[in-house]
Amino acid sequence: MSLGSLDQLSRWSRFRPSLCKGCWAGCCHLPVEVTIDDLNRLGLVSLDESSRGLKKLARKLQSDGVIKHYRPSSGLFTLSQKPSGACHFLGADYRCTVYEKRPQVCRRFPEVGPRPGYCPARPHKV
Repeated sequence: MSLGSLDQLSRWSRFRPSLCKGCWAGCCHLPVEVTIDDLNRLGLVSLDESSRGLKKLARKLQSDGVIKHYRPSSGLFTLSQKPSGACHFLGADYRCTVYEKRPQVCRRFPEVGPRPGYCPARPHKV
């Protein structure tokens, strides 16, 4: 499955844990929206920084290339992605490099996402 077909939800498969083995990590190519708690857990901001104004913090994180967007109405930050569209934390082996500290939305996928209960699983080419 190509990156362009991520939005073709009809091509997604009903999720089963066995799909993860050998997968191309399509879910890790979706935009990742995180909370300030996620940013703290990831070690991207300190508790002191997060207690200050979030708009100012968002500007700093954007200039540092950590986040792409901040939505004050929801309090959600969108993490920056690699040029390939992959999550900044996706390793060359298609595994999460911050798995134990990963954002809540990643912990809940595919329960939440563009098509709950489904994933864009396809084997990656070796």
